[in-house]
Amino acid sequence: MVTPLGNDPESTWKNLVAGESGAGPITHFDASEYPVRFACEAKDFEPTTWMERKQARRMDRFSQLALSAARMAEADSGISIAGEADRVGAAVATGIGGLYAFEDCFQTLLERGPDRTSPFSIIQIIPNMAAAWISMELGTRGPLLTETTACAASNMAMGDGMDAIRLGRADVMFCGGTEAPITRVGIAGFTAMRALSQRNDDPKRGSRPFDADRDGFVMGEAGAVLVLEELEHARARGAKIHAELLGYGASSDATHVTEPDPTGENPARAMQMAFDDAGISADDVGYVNAHGTSTPLGDPAETRVLKLALGEEKAYATPVSSTKGATGHTLGAAGAVEAIFTIFALQQGLLPPTINYETADPSCDLDYIPNEARSTEIEIGVSNSFGFGGHNACVVFRRWDEAA
Repeated sequence: MVTPLGNDPESTWKNLVAGESGAGPITHFDASEYPVRFACEAKDFEPTTWMERKQARRMDRFSQLALSAARMAEADSGISIAGEADRVGAAVATGIGGLYAFEDCFQTLLERGPDRTSPFSIIQIIPNMAAAWISMELGTRGPLLTETTACAASNMAMGDGMDAIRLGRADVMFCGGTEAPITRVGIAGFTAMRALSQRNDDPKRGSRPFDADRDGFVMGEAGAVLVLEELEHARARGAKIHAELLGYGASSDATHVTEPDPTGENPARAMQMAFDDAGISADDVGYVNAHGTSTPLGDPAETRVLKLALGEEKAYATPVSSTKGATGHTLGAAGAVEAIFTIFALQQGLLPPTINYETADPSCDLDYIPNEARSTEIEIGVSNSFGFGGHNACVVFRRWDEAA
């Protein structure tokens, strides 16, 4: 993955558990006249590390982030795609797509006229192109899918990949998400809907999930990809297995375009579906990576969801953290980023903290692992993602133990 905390999984994880923040003043454009002037940018990201310069020029930044992450995942997996390309696919999500290219196309249209717009504009803008570039560059010829279900998208992409393998349509799926929304339109639009924190004088403390003084999320950008593989196929080639994806659940709120279900029942149903799919009970859950965006409505709503899905007693006893305090909200990439964090937590027995948690909120009263990582051996980890429009998705991972 490429994130505001690092340009690979290891450095990202190291900075996450150290309590670092990826936030800072916006450098992608001149934000001096904007009400919000900070974000969580991917720093020193150089796409030509992972692709030819000619290819990079033809891609929007969201596709560059995704392809870079996919190349890392391919290298880590050790898989040889060429010999079985028909059985290898990709499901790569995004919430928005090519905002950079959209802005460039529209500005060129206004300033220079329709004849001067780039012939690459549309293929840079459309949301499916991150998955498409991964397929073309890696040579996969199996199922090729894109979820655009807002902030739940990459959890749903992992669900799609899991289903493709279970249904026999593929043996291997490159699954994840990507987003590059730190643009004039992205910042202005989310600011107008009062979704973003406005702590311009203290960016690193802007994202404060579950804290009483939260005032909105901090925009982030990232690309993250996991390789899902049928177990016996992985064993046959001697693959390095990081964790087992046990279950997936999805539901919808049918409530409001942006506000969460006030009852918590529908997101809790997605969690219960994931538990049932995984063959576990709430008592088996050792850690929850929460959606936890740092919004006034969202964080107490998710607290209600966890109490419904786990039961109140178990909810109070289960460690929960939101890593968006460190990464900001990476929208369609968030689920994949946080899935990798959950897998690291399982592997290392180290739970990432919720940074910037300073003042308790009576409506958010669970164990949010405040500010410092916690050493705890766990077997089962759960990751939630909820999106505008009422999209809910939950994935369940188990620590891999070959002997078991």
